[in-house]
Amino acid sequence: MASVSCTVYAGLSYGRPASPAAAGKPRRMVAVRAEAVNPDIRKTEDKVVDSVLVADLSKPVTAYCRCWRSKTFPLCDGTHLKHNKATGDNVGPLLLKTK
Repeated sequence: MASVSCTVYAGLSYGRPASPAAAGKPRRMVAVRAEAVNPDIRKTEDKVVDSVLVADLSKPVTAYCRCWRSKTFPLCDGTHLKHNKATGDNVGPLLLKTK
């Protein structure tokens, strides 16, 4: 059995063969369904956005993705807007701000 290097994000695993011999085998695909990632946290708010103050950052504000759909993950690219509209969710980014 070939060893596989694997990383797990939000219950989904992404792996690639660790050896060239295993590279010829077909890869399994993962389908991602559009469903809420925030089932019950602060549902009375239009969009859940939290801010954390940090003393030493290279930028004044950095937005991190919490919808798991950003094409620039782990950074937020605004994809949560489309996700929220499609699912009725209210997830927003985590903002790191300089003190």
